[in-house]
Amino acid sequence: MAIDIYGIPNCDTVKKARKWLDANGVDYTFHDYKKEGADPAKVEAWIAEHGVDVVLNKRGTTYRKLSDAEKEDAADSRKAVALLVQHPSMIKRPVAVHAGGTLVGFKEDEWSATFC
Repeated sequence: MAIDIYGIPNCDTVKKARKWLDANGVDYTFHDYKKEGADPAKVEAWIAEHGVDVVLNKRGTTYRKLSDAEKEDAADSRKAVALLVQHPSMIKRPVAVHAGGTLVGFKEDEWSATFC
């Protein structure tokens, strides 16, 4: 099963997910937002599959620093894509793309059911 993991390497949740994948012998390709950026088509697909409330990380400092107008834009699925591409650290991490769909965030039981 080909798995693509999207995130930021120094993110604790991404580290935990990658450690879990390695421990369970799951092969994956890692895409670093800081080096490669975020693909607008992929971000749009993730929002279409899960909704902007799942994909948007409102807990991070990047989101909290946004103006009220930008926060309103982030709630709109169409406008959120551009904002998340501009600030990929606001995408909930990690995003795991596999043949059956996409997982957003790391939940060990969900990943076990999907990848093991």
